Amino acid sequence: MKVTVIGGSGHIGSFLVPRLVRAGHDVTNISRGSSKPYTDAPEWQQVRQVSADRQAEDRDGTFADRVAALKPDVVVDLVCFTLESATALVQRLRGEVGHLLHCGSIWRYGQSLKLPIREGSDSAAEPFGEYGIQKNRIALMLQEETARGGLATTSLHPGHIVGPGWQPIGPLGNLDPTVWQTISAGQPLRVPGSGAELMHHVHADDVAQAFEKAIGRPEAATGEDFNIVAPTALTVRGYADIAAAWFGHAAVLETVSWDRFRENTSQEYAESSWGHLYRSQCFSIEKAASMLGYAPRYEPEQAIFESVQWLVDHGQLHVARPLGVPAG
Repeated sequence: MKVTVIGGSGHIGSFLVPRLVRAGHDVTNISRGSSKPYTDAPEWQQVRQVSADRQAEDRDGTFADRVAALKPDVVVDLVCFTLESATALVQRLRGEVGHLLHCGSIWRYGQSLKLPIREGSDSAAEPFGEYGIQKNRIALMLQEETARGGLATTSLHPGHIVGPGWQPIGPLGNLDPTVWQTISAGQPLRVPGSGAELMHHVHADDVAQAFEKAIGRPEAATGEDFNIVAPTALTVRGYADIAAAWFGHAAVLETVSWDRFRENTSQEYAESSWGHLYRSQCFSIEKAASMLGYAPRYEPEQAIFESVQWLVDHGQLHVARPLGVPAG
């Protein structure tokens, strides 16, 4: 099939595009062309590259025309963040493309109410924050579009994406590199809240696997949405303990109030921590496993270790001690 991937040079696309080529698909990647994929796979030599500034072309009303002009059988949209952009693409591709797959986010759900969170249930509160609200609106629009007999669509909702080449969401729910320095040195780490809050990561290649399987099973995927995460989630304390063991010692944790935590970290990192830990999310992958055959290869700590090891090896993260081999 002819598959067009929008944003294929990013986290997910770096693994998805080579997968699709190996599966025998004719792949076109639409990206800004400003960055290289995170994986240097030989399959990229067989990929047609199209350079486009989506935001600018969305404003001009020309981006959806660009996608349609490629005459793909399947479109995978990895970088759509507003309902307006998603709607414009759906309206243009209706009747011309066989299947549109959208990358959503677990933040389409708000604070967890019952665990694990399942698709289409009352397991979580309404989303909050512009990013989560928009992702939820897009997912609902896509379901309605397909239910009305329009374009065949599917939305997949990854957790906190982890992989080589970028920093993972850390034990405090943010991207603060000093957290890793503190843990590696065996120094006390100030933890806001109870430490029992949950985060649900997923390796980028497992997300790519899910998209590949959804493309291969359109009869099962059409009109559906799926949670795409690792088999298990991590608590704050559990995450810190596992990470500290990579450096040969136990975590030293100090529970503090949110007010005190905010006093000793930047506003950006504090807001990120609150956003992740307040949601405290853990998801079921039963639907994706049963309907798509989704079978994640990575436990969350394995995916995170791979990411941290890459950052250390490439001089992008400085730690006090060498990383050891993770247990298991």
